[in-house]
Amino acid sequence: MEYTTLGSTGIEVSKICLGCMSFGSGREWMLDEKEGAKLVERAIDLGVNFFDTANVYSAGESEEILGDVLSEYDRDEQVVATKVRFPGASDHRNARGLSRKTIEQELSNSLDRLGMDTVDLYQIHRWDYDTPIETTLRALDDAVRRGQVRHIGASSMWAHQFQHALHVSDREGLARFETMQDLYHLAYREEEREMYPLCDRENVGVLPWSPLGAGYLTRPHEEFKATTRGVHETENAEVPYAEGPGSQEINERVQELAADHGVTMAQIALAWQFQNDNVTAPIVGTSSIEHLEAAVEALDVDLSASDVAYLEEPYEPVEVYGHE
Repeated sequence: MEYTTLGSTGIEVSKICLGCMSFGSGREWMLDEKEGAKLVERAIDLGVNFFDTANVYSAGESEEILGDVLSEYDRDEQVVATKVRFPGASDHRNARGLSRKTIEQELSNSLDRLGMDTVDLYQIHRWDYDTPIETTLRALDDAVRRGQVRHIGASSMWAHQFQHALHVSDREGLARFETMQDLYHLAYREEEREMYPLCDRENVGVLPWSPLGAGYLTRPHEEFKATTRGVHETENAEVPYAEGPGSQEINERVQELAADHGVTMAQIALAWQFQNDNVTAPIVGTSSIEHLEAAVEALDVDLSASDVAYLEEPYEPVEVYGHE
């Protein structure tokens, strides 16, 4: 395993963050407590010390499963991140959003499910257009001061929104967002235009979600819609990158380099993330120990500068996605 510093937090984290959205019973492909425990235990064996979940994942079941497994290990060695914005175990008018009431009650519920007194990284799960950012930041700052949260982070939003939030924190002397979790992979690079220069300037750690494009970069283009996840992404989530003007060519080049290097397409796509100066640690969500092990092996895949240029060259702009 390789490790890196998480933005301005000073925390050392593995270059792979295990995403825990696959834990629970929300969908047929998700892992129950027993299978989820096996995946987390193998991740720890491989050197992963960074785990990302959310109150909304399987209505809180993900947090419960992760917390139960980590309770058997030295908590001080693990870095745990969760999120607030969407409803957790119960859904009502004040179970969603970023008001002080929602943040305080959902944080308390998340800590209970995780079995922890403090969460290392507490992230807002998108922007809340109905709550002033000053209100949200004051509630988060109070959580930091109470010792319930060590650091705060944000997720997919417009760069102008993120810049405004950082400005408010500086102006009011409040805790700042120190990480950005957003969509980023070879077939979706819109964040390079404004968000990543801002993150670099402000020393904000970048944690891309869906670094394999929900499977688009793991199999040939024509096979993507043949998978359950592919149908969901293209027909329900309406992701723009699977049909982007340069996407098929990017997909084919990932296939080509995978054959040249004797590795899988997923390993090429992850190797591109690992060598990317914009990225701190991609969030790898998987329900398979085999795929987790392959992701760790991708740390050893050495892409040359010409390989990277070859992979990136076909990219063309696509519609911004994931901010809502």
